[in-house]
Amino acid sequence: MARSLVILVTGATAGIGKAAAIHLKSKGHRVLGTGRNEKALAELRTLGIESLALDVTSQKSIDAAKSEIDALTSGYGVDVLVNNAGYGLVGPLEMLSDADVRAQFDTNVFGLLAVTRAFLPAMRERRSGRIVNVSSVGGRMTFPLGGAYHATKYAVEAMSDALRMELRGFGIRVSVIEPGYIKSDFTATTMGYVQKYADDKSSPYSAILQRVADAGKSSERLAVGPSSVCRAIESASVSRFPRARYVAPFYNAMGPVLMALIPTFVTDWFFGMVTGLSNPPALPAGTTNAASKPAPLASASA
Repeated sequence: MARSLVILVTGATAGIGKAAAIHLKSKGHRVLGTGRNEKALAELRTLGIESLALDVTSQKSIDAAKSEIDALTSGYGVDVLVNNAGYGLVGPLEMLSDADVRAQFDTNVFGLLAVTRAFLPAMRERRSGRIVNVSSVGGRMTFPLGGAYHATKYAVEAMSDALRMELRGFGIRVSVIEPGYIKSDFTATTMGYVQKYADDKSSPYSAILQRVADAGKSSERLAVGPSSVCRAIESASVSRFPRARYVAPFYNAMGPVLMALIPTFVTDWFFGMVTGLSNPPALPAGTTNAASKPAPLASASA
């Protein structure tokens, strides 16, 4: 067996992050799982996973977590950083509140970068390390009503590509994990945002979003478990020659390929028909096209 690695997984209290932490622990690695939910962190400890509080949107929290990890590892730091913390915001770009969009970028983009900056110097000094960024197939293809979320994942893809080239000479390998439709708490969080904006009956998109919310609930049975994503994260962490990208499950790689091959007007027509955006319903009498922007939900990052 390959040597045991110190692996930090952000957003390890639920979904893919939790499954990955458990999987990596089962392979004999020392796993440090982080998140904001103390009850969930305590549960990780019962599974033999060292856990500590970390809010990726707070530099103070990042600094505190780094100090704690330095203490736990006698100043060594981590061999592998798995940037998994994130969530999905779904809604029409016109109507999304500024607070929701900023929170989406703070977690999925700026939080990922801040955590990477905290643990990268020690890897560079050792001339070894791995950075594994959990993105999405949504980082290479865009669906309507997911513009803000897709924008963050496109950003993660671009930053990962740059980091991969910038850090290779220092012995650090950077990989991107691109999950498809995975059965996890991520879907429930995403549907929460859809429902919030659907509930604003003054919005011209309300009926469309309700249709999307209903479809999302019924399609959950099509989601697969996170095991393929866990294996991809493991491969990116331990392989001698890790790939730049891992799509999990593998067949989801067909999505970006088909989107590139099919004429844009065809995919636009298809998504318009599926979502109802091709023929949006008229607003009830007495309402306007200027929807009020709902108050933001609490941040959903793990």
